[in-house]
Amino acid sequence: MHFTAFFAYSLRLCLTLILYSFAFAVQATWYPADVIADGKKTAYTPLTQAQKAWRICALLPHGKDQYWWGVAFGLSQEAERQGVTLGIYDAGGYDNIEQQKQQLYACQALKAQAYIIAANTADGLIADIEQLSAAGIPVIDLVNGIATDKLTSRSLVSFEDMSAAAIEYIASQQRDPVDKAPAKLKVAWFPGPKDASWVMAAEQGFRRAATKQEFDTIEGGFGTTELFIQADLVRKVLTKQSVDYVIANAVAATFAARYLDGRRNKTGKVIAFYSNAQTIELVQKKQLLATVSDSPVLQARIAIDLAIRALEGAPYPHKVSPVIKVISQDNIHQIDLEQILAPQNQWMIHQDLPQQK
Repeated sequence: MHFTAFFAYSLRLCLTLILYSFAFAVQATWYPADVIADGKKTAYTPLTQAQKAWRICALLPHGKDQYWWGVAFGLSQEAERQGVTLGIYDAGGYDNIEQQKQQLYACQALKAQAYIIAANTADGLIADIEQLSAAGIPVIDLVNGIATDKLTSRSLVSFEDMSAAAIEYIASQQRDPVDKAPAKLKVAWFPGPKDASWVMAAEQGFRRAATKQEFDTIEGGFGTTELFIQADLVRKVLTKQSVDYVIANAVAATFAARYLDGRRNKTGKVIAFYSNAQTIELVQKKQLLATVSDSPVLQARIAIDLAIRALEGAPYPHKVSPVIKVISQDNIHQIDLEQILAPQNQWMIHQDLPQQK
């Protein structure tokens, strides 16, 4: 009887150790990662561990959707792996730039040694960021884009290239060149919140690529990436007319795909120009034609490493961009989703930077 109990305990212990080792291995497997660093394709490998528990503050625009849950997860995981102290704050929405400023000031009061900022607007924090940079404090531009060169580095993908990739994918789906088609393709466009840097970049990419392909653009209008806002914009367009394609932010794309799927007399295929859990699920269910990915979890992990490199005087590139992927119904099973999404049941992470001891 005692031997049986000992054997069961030993077996549980072995399984626990195996699972722990597996979990550690999974966390470590994000690198090397395919990126474009300062204009050159390379494999990015982070530092093994930080030299000390640096105090880093991360400011995000909101935590209302799974895109930013993935960003927060990537930040948290890499900070833990490298052994640094991290605060993660979200401003509650793109229209809350003053809240983001107050969070920055709170981090200053807590003696943050580096900042990772996914800014609400391209120019709303410029004065504060330039003051930090002048004081020699590293600032990393994450995901959204900040309109100043007074930055340490950037971990982001050009949304101009993301929206253009969606257009190019549509063009590749045509049996004949678009300019030889009997009628122009009607493409509805839903960019996202006005004045956000990433939306302005997406606008440029869309306009450039759509003009080249001679698409007939149906304007969906600007709006914050909250479901009720985007759903209203989509309904206003799709109830009035039929379209060949919808290219949209992830929230609008998710609603548009489900809206069209539930109406037999409505046509149109939907592409999201960036990805979250819902767009990927809809591609798997064949309700969404494709979703373009900028690998936000990977961007977040890289941002932590860039901040640590800057703090420790290690070499670092001035811009790192994961390679853009168009995830379609044909290739989704070949995509590493751990670079894009937080694990299932992982919600938004909020954590204050602790008081300095």
